Amino acid sequence: MATVALVDDDRNILASLAIALEDEGFKVQSYADGAQALAGMEREPPDLVVLDIKMPGLDGLEVLGRLRRNSSLPVIFLTSKDDEIDEVLGLKLGADDYIRKPFSQRLLVERIRALLRRAERAAHGGPEDEPARVLMRGPLSLDPQRHLCTWRGHKLELTVTEFLLLQALAQRPGHVKSREQLLSAAYSDDSYVDDRTIDSHIKRLRRKFKQVDDGFAAIETLYGLGYRYRQD
Repeated sequence: MATVALVDDDRNILASLAIALEDEGFKVQSYADGAQALAGMEREPPDLVVLDIKMPGLDGLEVLGRLRRNSSLPVIFLTSKDDEIDEVLGLKLGADDYIRKPFSQRLLVERIRALLRRAERAAHGGPEDEPARVLMRGPLSLDPQRHLCTWRGHKLELTVTEFLLLQALAQRPGHVKSREQLLSAAYSDDSYVDDRTIDSHIKRLRRKFKQVDDGFAAIETLYGLGYRYRQD
């Protein structure tokens, strides 16, 4: 039974979503403000977080930023219907997915299940009866079973989506991956994601590597084509 943390200052939304998710077999943790959520999730880490952006006090973007300091926990954030700024900032801070309000509960459940499947795929990286192998590419090491990425011995905290994208690129160094191929690798059949989302995740990946190696240039952009992993 997967545990989902719901963070929203609207208690009516919390109550209705909690009922819907419990009916679908999830265990639910409900938090009405950001500070309460951070404390609760530290005590009892969930498997996935659904996080509202617009909250008084500690808003969702701040909560997401603090989570990403030491956690790769899958996060779906809730954003205003017409506010693209929320989406861009959320992706830059490391959200795995977003959904615009208003939304159907069925849609949210589907997105939660899809992200949990991606997290499972990132952890195993191959057929169910085949143990995931550590992928070594020069100074890069990717261990799917431990969700561990290191570069020149430095550990990087990657989200589920970032890990899957890097894995897809590093599996075949020198081969160009189009945005469509990367969407398929990271999001499977979740066709609601657009190209801009992939670009945001790649930018964040590069930023994380540059924090430990300012000369990092292994992920190349080929304009009009996509991205590739360069192994010197």
